[in-house]
Amino acid sequence: MNQYKIYLILTISELLFSCGDTNQSIDHNKSSPTRNESGEIQSFLDSAKVEGAVLLFSQSKNEFFCNDFDWAETGFLPASTFKIANSIQALENGIVENDSTMFYWDGQPRYLKSWEEDLTFHQAFQRSCVPCYQEIARETGVERMRQTLEKIGYPGMVFDSSTIDNFWLEGDSRISQFQQIEFLKRLVNKELPVSQKTVDIMSKIMLIDQNEDYDFYGKTGWAQPNDSTNIGWFVGYAVTPKDTLYMATNIQPTPAFNMNDFGKIRMLVTIKALEGLYK
Repeated sequence: MNQYKIYLILTISELLFSCGDTNQSIDHNKSSPTRNESGEIQSFLDSAKVEGAVLLFSQSKNEFFCNDFDWAETGFLPASTFKIANSIQALENGIVENDSTMFYWDGQPRYLKSWEEDLTFHQAFQRSCVPCYQEIARETGVERMRQTLEKIGYPGMVFDSSTIDNFWLEGDSRISQFQQIEFLKRLVNKELPVSQKTVDIMSKIMLIDQNEDYDFYGKTGWAQPNDSTNIGWFVGYAVTPKDTLYMATNIQPTPAFNMNDFGKIRMLVTIKALEGLYK
């Protein structure tokens, strides 16, 4: 069993016991969510030698937990977390038919070896294949992309014909952690104006881990808007019999951080924050 699954089992098992007997259905008349600042999350980020914020939301409790709410309200490039919205628009616009739709490798070298083969749509999402999703964006085009993002309420994207295949990786596009969670909530609770087929396929391709106690979904992202900045994301949610817990992590390395670990630290700090919160 790998380290991610160990953390997930610990976290979600504790979550089940901590939330008590709650009703997971949404009450649209309930008051604004409570905000709880967590020094423990900040301490963990400090020990991990990263700065940023982990934002968590419990649907059953209608509560946010975070170490830095100002950071969580700040917009950043979405990087590959935009693959969630890009996948939805691709399905809605018929760019891809289902999770088995093929993307064929042209034989040219790519940044990652795992991208250098023919990939299904499911594999392209799971391996975060940038060339595959650039192909999707180019085929979608500016007007259709703009109209669909407006329709589904995915905010802050700035693009034109010259940036249609990279606007989520560089440029002026911005999304905050609060906006990421709000979008995920609308997807999970079937409040987006999209087909049930799209919702079902998104559940399949976003799934990271699953057992009888929980389903865990998400997407990482990594942007490098300039030579000196690295932005790391993890956004996702966990569904249990008693709660749905949403998460959005945005971090940057400090000078003391070992960049060889940046790829895995995004999810690990999220799960560690969950683990500490629900111990």
